[in-house]
Amino acid sequence: MTPLPETPAPAASDRLPLGIRSGYAVGSLVTGAFGTVPGLLLLPYLTDSLAVPASAAGLLVLLPKIWDVAFNPIAGRWSDRTHTRIGARRPFLITGGSALAVFFALLFVGPDTGSVAGDAAYVTAMFLLCATAFALFQVPYNAMPAEITQGEHERTRLTTMRIAVLAVAILVSGAGAPALRDAVGGSEGYRVMGIAVGALILFGTVGVFFGTRKAPVARVLPSVSSWREVFAAVRACRPFRILTAAYVIQAAGIATLLAGVDYLARVVLGDTNLQPLLFAGFVGPCLLVMPLWQWVAARYGKRVGFVQASLVFIVAMVGVFAAKWVPVPVVLASAALAGVGYAGMQVFPLAMLPDVISAEERRTGQVRAGLFAGVWTAVETLGLALGPGLYGLVLALGGYVSSSEGEQVTQPESAEFAVVAGAGLLPALFTLAALPLLRRRRWEAR
Repeated sequence: MTPLPETPAPAASDRLPLGIRSGYAVGSLVTGAFGTVPGLLLLPYLTDSLAVPASAAGLLVLLPKIWDVAFNPIAGRWSDRTHTRIGARRPFLITGGSALAVFFALLFVGPDTGSVAGDAAYVTAMFLLCATAFALFQVPYNAMPAEITQGEHERTRLTTMRIAVLAVAILVSGAGAPALRDAVGGSEGYRVMGIAVGALILFGTVGVFFGTRKAPVARVLPSVSSWREVFAAVRACRPFRILTAAYVIQAAGIATLLAGVDYLARVVLGDTNLQPLLFAGFVGPCLLVMPLWQWVAARYGKRVGFVQASLVFIVAMVGVFAAKWVPVPVVLASAALAGVGYAGMQVFPLAMLPDVISAEERRTGQVRAGLFAGVWTAVETLGLALGPGLYGLVLALGGYVSSSEGEQVTQPESAEFAVVAGAGLLPALFTLAALPLLRRRRWEAR
């Protein structure tokens, strides 16, 4: 491959053109779709269409992600050490995103083997391929902001637009995928939904590949070459460790909430039509409050904003936990308030990450973008995978009864409590557990 020219990184005062910011942001269609739909529908697909027991279904969703945790840092090192005329990251975007679109479409097709074990094995294998392809896309995608601009406020602007598109992607895929599944019905509904989401992923892949073709390319710096250096680099950067730990803990809580939305609507509220409303109520406010959180970042700092957003989310989860005992409008209002907090919980850590990476690259004189993005994506993947896995365990402990397609079952009272505990109480506890990591004394003690 042809070496990159020694192009200096942009000055801190440089403002990115709207075309580059929007071109980069469109990649969130990929991350939003894949980050949402499996967490929302894969567990119900296994438990209520393929009749896989809840505890086993949670494990099957988790296992491919464990491989992903190991593979993400490898993808980061690959992109750090790849040099082409179109940059180190963009070849991975088009390759990984295209492969993900194909494998996702195949995920819900199913071979219909007539065996629960056979069908479950197929889903697990396809999900493993999806997770691998996603790593090849997501890791370089997370690494790009540190190289596109060196301005901290410009990174916030870049991240804010990215999260706005992410909110649209989550809204479209999170509300649209279940609606499409239900409109078609049965296994065919899952197949049509999988193909539609795969097409959305492909659209986002092509969009970010061509949308970033004029983005600045960072200068060539030496990179780490061994796993020992990877661990040493992470160990030497305290801000990265703290930020990553806080983010992954909260990611597990959010993933638990997403895994519970379908069950909350069907089992507790008794109306599958409420699922799109719950999801729209959760994601919709993200688009409205982005300017608010951007103002908070400029006025009080990103760390303070991160804490404030987390507190809003915790308060909202109380209403979700009470879904079994309060009117539906209260639940919908709680979902909307959770969306306000969720927006900040996405914007601030993703805006802080490139700041940390850039500071460490200046300190060491080595490329850290792909390496840190790989580790970040690995632990994020673990957190997002733990959510459905934990939710499946909570359902199993609550005595949730799995079923095959078309079979009608009555869930015990304990299962209904498990649904609201997993969807409301666990996310609140996870988010609360991350807050001590964001104390000023801990964060500023570098």
